[in-house]
Amino acid sequence: MHRGSCHCGGVTFDVAGDLPRPDACHCMDCRKFSGHYFVSTDVPKAGLTVQGTVRWYQSHDKVRRGFCPTCGSSLFWDPVFHDWIGVAMGAFDGPTQTRTHIHVHVADKGDYYDLTDGLPQLQP
Repeated sequence: MHRGSCHCGGVTFDVAGDLPRPDACHCMDCRKFSGHYFVSTDVPKAGLTVQGTVRWYQSHDKVRRGFCPTCGSSLFWDPVFHDWIGVAMGAFDGPTQTRTHIHVHVADKGDYYDLTDGLPQLQP
């Protein structure tokens, strides 16, 4: 079990089982949502339990983004027609026992940082 929360503690969540390797998304939407790039792990929706109120922003027809309405913490990336949800790695309260494995949408990355970790980079 992995536990997480927003900054103020108004939203908490539990993820059952091991966390899949996360990806780092550099698209404009993820950068605007998180203030940098968004690193998340995709977990089965059935394995996620959320307590508290999450506010949802429908950023596209097929995607919504969840955040705490009190402190504004970016928490979830939800492709609504799938059985999985992206959970922000920075929201976990303890060790996650996983490591980022890829950067995606790097053609959209900000000009103020470099990617030097040697991970694969996709530019769809």
